[in-house]
Amino acid sequence: MSAVIQRELDEFLYQQVVRLIRQMQQQQLLRTGERLPSLRQLSSQLGISIPTVRQGYEELERLGLIEARDRSGYYLKVQRQPECRPGRLPLSNTPVPVRQQSLLEQFYQAVHQPGILPLGIAQPSMAQPSEKALLRTMRRVTTLAGQQVMHYGPIDGFAPLKRQLALRYLDVGLSLQPDELLITNGGQEALAIALQAVAKAGDVIAVESPTYFGVLELIETLGMLAVEIPVCPDDGIWLADLEQALGSQPIKACIFSTAISNPMGSFMPDAQRAELVQMLEQRGIPLIEDDVYGELYFGAARGRPAQCFSRKGLVLTCSSFSKTVAPSYRVGWLLPGRYGRQVWRLKRALSFASSLLNQWTLSEFIASGEYDRNLKKLRLALKLNKERMMALVQQHFPAGTRVSNPQGGAVLWIELAKSADCSLLFQQALQHGISIAPGTLFSPSQKFRNCLRLSFGVRWQPEVELAVQQLGQLLRTRC
Repeated sequence: MSAVIQRELDEFLYQQVVRLIRQMQQQQLLRTGERLPSLRQLSSQLGISIPTVRQGYEELERLGLIEARDRSGYYLKVQRQPECRPGRLPLSNTPVPVRQQSLLEQFYQAVHQPGILPLGIAQPSMAQPSEKALLRTMRRVTTLAGQQVMHYGPIDGFAPLKRQLALRYLDVGLSLQPDELLITNGGQEALAIALQAVAKAGDVIAVESPTYFGVLELIETLGMLAVEIPVCPDDGIWLADLEQALGSQPIKACIFSTAISNPMGSFMPDAQRAELVQMLEQRGIPLIEDDVYGELYFGAARGRPAQCFSRKGLVLTCSSFSKTVAPSYRVGWLLPGRYGRQVWRLKRALSFASSLLNQWTLSEFIASGEYDRNLKKLRLALKLNKERMMALVQQHFPAGTRVSNPQGGAVLWIELAKSADCSLLFQQALQHGISIAPGTLFSPSQKFRNCLRLSFGVRWQPEVELAVQQLGQLLRTRC
């Protein structure tokens, strides 16, 4: 049995113990109510220490899969059937103006209050921070570059960083020249530039439902209208609904997350992604692809960006390092398709350039291999955090709660009973030192009053578990 443990993997040894017990359960080698091997027995069989086995068992207990019985050992628990994922919404009939400013201001104020546990904001890189490696890299860059990093960088971005990104896209089948990339101040600026390059005030923009509230704020600020396309919890937007909307609404552009959607966490298969691009390009409609979570997949491989399937240059891909490295670096990028001239002018007008020091640091961080090493650890940490939080929600939230099963990213989408009011829960949770994201933030038409988004992109600690328990108590007694 010792061959089961592979020390060369990035996965921690105790996580391999967790995986082994789950496999034994799936293969019926362990049945409900049966006693697990003792700590000493499994330690001897696997050739690892007793504390490592104990850590694995404690993690299985945390996930609600086993239970410890006094002076008897660990036993496989009876599993409560998991609740259904969020249901399918009907297609919206008409475009609507966005009115989210007031609630967004309350939300952002809450996130930055001292002593608040930020379960409402998505910061996946915080689950496995890379600050030490980044600081080493930045010190090396400042030593080598000296005063050069104090100057403005090129408007379109630092050339070595653009080369690194072009090489990474080549790995997923997208061949492009570094000059085709535009570096931006985070993913939000990339989205803002892309949207202004393809649409104007009064135009109708198709968005996912639910969708990232930053997209809705952009649409509102630019005086555009939004039409909602429902999202399947597994595979992204329903293409039949999109086709129906395209036939009945004057849609000027679409903003979708075809890799890992936010907040649902769905993952669109490549074949469906190709069909989406073909559907839009046949009608001459641009697709703005929000790909900030593309690297944070939990499956076997990253999905191919929608731009890989473009034949007419109507796909604009936006991404950033905010989710994978550090939000504060504010380095994103944009692949503009055939809109290169427009986005270059908009970048120059909006912010002229991005931080040269941060771009240089990230370029060296990628070239050294540190970026990919940390990404592997980050994906493992996020997947484990997801399982922990799903187990806690299942244990502590009211019966009938529906929970997404994200295929990557850092958030859960939770649907409660129709009578629940998550705007009220948002206010009540703040009084207990917890921030959440109420569901109405994710819809231009104020849908999802009974939904919320919880982030597992955090350093896991006992306070997180206590916070989810507290939210469950509030839901059971007040909402």
